[in-house]
Amino acid sequence: MLNATWLNTFTTLCETGHFTRSADVLGMTQPGVSQHLRKLEAQVGKPLIVQDGKSFTPTPAGEALFKVGLARRRQERELRELMQRDDPGVGEVRIGCSGSFAMWLYPHLLERLRTAPDLALHLKAAPQGDVTRGLVHGELDLGILATRPQQPKLEARMIMREELCLVVPKSMTPRPVELADLNKLGFVAHPDGYEYADELLGRNFAKEYQGSEHLRTRTSVNQIGQILTPVAEGIGYAILPRSGVDAFARRGEVSILNLPIKHHHDLWLTFRRGRSKFARIASMISLIEKEVSALHQMPE
Repeated sequence: MLNATWLNTFTTLCETGHFTRSADVLGMTQPGVSQHLRKLEAQVGKPLIVQDGKSFTPTPAGEALFKVGLARRRQERELRELMQRDDPGVGEVRIGCSGSFAMWLYPHLLERLRTAPDLALHLKAAPQGDVTRGLVHGELDLGILATRPQQPKLEARMIMREELCLVVPKSMTPRPVELADLNKLGFVAHPDGYEYADELLGRNFAKEYQGSEHLRTRTSVNQIGQILTPVAEGIGYAILPRSGVDAFARRGEVSILNLPIKHHHDLWLTFRRGRSKFARIASMISLIEKEVSALHQMPE
């Protein structure tokens, strides 16, 4: 790797065309400038200038290296400008969360993009473990997790308690529903579905429920946007967090059963320590908290 100090001295030398003037610009002595030049030549293994009295001409290697020095200065200048311009509407924000929450959140992110043309947003639907690792390794800026992370590098705020919902075709409500009715209808399975079933059905049908492995599965799907489609068609029932239900395009064709024992997941808005001070991250945190607050206040 090129020595940055020597390269900067050589770039200044090429710009001024004079050793003494370069020394004045850099606050060095003329022998110091010459020393940096010789060290850089030794590093690249080629002569960089051809001297003719007090003047000099860059060699082909010197010309190429001068371009590198100018490019590096430009990159550093752009980086400084970017770092100094801490604008909430400029830069990239990368967010990770569950598929259900992503389906609900994404339209709100698109609204933000409409008002911030220099902002780029990337939303990744992933399991909680992947989101946590992405935050720790700097691959994600924000994450929404169902449990508070124990990683010391991360900060977390609980933003809401999200209801886990038993979703049935519209025609099944408002009459009381038993577990036998659900098994007759059939379960719509998905990657988190069996775990959700143990959490929700186990609490509300304690005597009859024997575990998710005994459910009558009618169909299965791993695309979050399609899980409730068979429910809307009257083919089965599903269990999803409230955000996934409310984001469903055919929301009016399904109903959430009002179960005696409700079950909720805590949602934690999570980010690396110190990142909330960045304007674009702070702005996105505020947006998510605002939209989640509105979701939390929606009637059940």
